[in-house]
Amino acid sequence: MAKNNQNKRNQNDDGNMTVEEAGRKGGEATSANHGREFYEEIGQKGGEARANQRDDNNDDGKMSKEEAGRKGGEARAKQRNND
Repeated sequence: MAKNNQNKRNQNDDGNMTVEEAGRKGGEATSANHGREFYEEIGQKGGEARANQRDDNNDDGKMSKEEAGRKGGEARAKQRNND
């Protein structure tokens, strides 16, 4: 009976699975298809990319005030153009 209640919580009123259930199932399927080495490799690549990004900004990983101001100004200009 508990399993039946669990299935009901994982479905919308129309019988389709919820977004959460779909995400969980997708994550489990992806995890089953890839081994530990795969995740270690993509984690290492992400760390290297982040380190390179830090080098592009400053040694401490923070962007300069000038860069932050430029990015903020560009974002605001785009917002104004879309209004």
